[in-house]
Amino acid sequence: MAEADTRHAPDEATYFYQDDRDPKCPYAPPPGLRALNEKGPVSRARIWDGSTPWLVTGHAAQRAILSDPRVSSDDKRPGFPYPNRAMAETAHEHPLTIFNADGADHTRIRRMMTRPFTRPRMEALRPQIQRFTDELIDGMLAGPKPADLVTSLALPLPSLMICALLGVPYEDHDFFQEHASFATRSDKTAEDDRRAGEALGGYLAGLLQKKMEEPAEDVLSDFAARIKDGDLTLPEATLLSMILLIAGHETSANMITLGTGLLLENPEQLAALREIDDTKAAANAVEEILRYLTVATFGQRRIAGEDFEFEGVSIKAGDGIVVPLPAGNWDPEAFPEPEKLDLARRASHHHAFGWGIHQCLGQQLARIELQVVFGTLYRRVPTLRLAVDRDELAFRPADALAFGLPELPVTW
Repeated sequence: MAEADTRHAPDEATYFYQDDRDPKCPYAPPPGLRALNEKGPVSRARIWDGSTPWLVTGHAAQRAILSDPRVSSDDKRPGFPYPNRAMAETAHEHPLTIFNADGADHTRIRRMMTRPFTRPRMEALRPQIQRFTDELIDGMLAGPKPADLVTSLALPLPSLMICALLGVPYEDHDFFQEHASFATRSDKTAEDDRRAGEALGGYLAGLLQKKMEEPAEDVLSDFAARIKDGDLTLPEATLLSMILLIAGHETSANMITLGTGLLLENPEQLAALREIDDTKAAANAVEEILRYLTVATFGQRRIAGEDFEFEGVSIKAGDGIVVPLPAGNWDPEAFPEPEKLDLARRASHHHAFGWGIHQCLGQQLARIELQVVFGTLYRRVPTLRLAVDRDELAFRPADALAFGLPELPVTW
């Protein structure tokens, strides 16, 4: 049966995961995915390579499966549901990271990366985030109209912050953003992936070696000290640094851009947010925007380590499992009227950062960045509006690993 005949059907035997979003409601998850969840929290779906992993769409079921020790994150096991061909072809080359390690290995690796990202440390960065935000908005207002919000604010802010945190020179941002972008692209080849990884890895390894001789107060210096003490090898530290650098700017940039587009379509909610004069008070609104948009479109991926029963289905050892986080965040049992953007909603139980031991390490930094931006931009630029029709916005394709807008033309 041809793919074109089946990709929009919400039947579990034919539903094509990574189906397109409805162009009339581009900020919402694909309608087929929501229809599938109405039938039950667990079902089969087809992915890019023709395999049919289990799809866990219900909010409660997602929490259960992501906390279940019977499932594994080991992406070298046969049957693992890769998001694209390039990752499938290079999986055997992947070293252990926080993404693909289980149990004690995961605990050991994550412990090395957790200290810089504690809530108090992230909260201490709030004044610096506010200063960067105001400076970037000043620059946008002083420049030509229309402006691209991505290049004016959404991408520079998280890049500046992760560079300051890691100890990476911001003047190199064009280089590392270019190579880091391959991590979320769906059209990359295995060779593209390797080439970008080698370039970025070589760059970070060089910085780590410098930090061993000239340490500072930053994460790379901490990793460099661990190399000297024998706790980490240079390749291990390089990989950890690469993960933090890539994750530290891409998702937050997408959330700033998408959140602005969404709020401009909901003027009543935007008006309420504009009245908030304390960025900390924007925290509840940020949680609802995170729930609504959830940029990790492919979700979290697992593989069954043994046979077990789950939500009325028999999962066998070696079965792939995909957890589409946007579906859980639009589950009406957890969030009544999920299609309604309600900034007063208590939405902190969302899964925008995942769930379980593999939750996003930098979520506190991302939250504060969003609180500052969403609590500042619309007060300082009250007439902000799209410079093009919404239909002209080019959303990233459904098979991209991160939902986003490559550009957002705005004026005021």
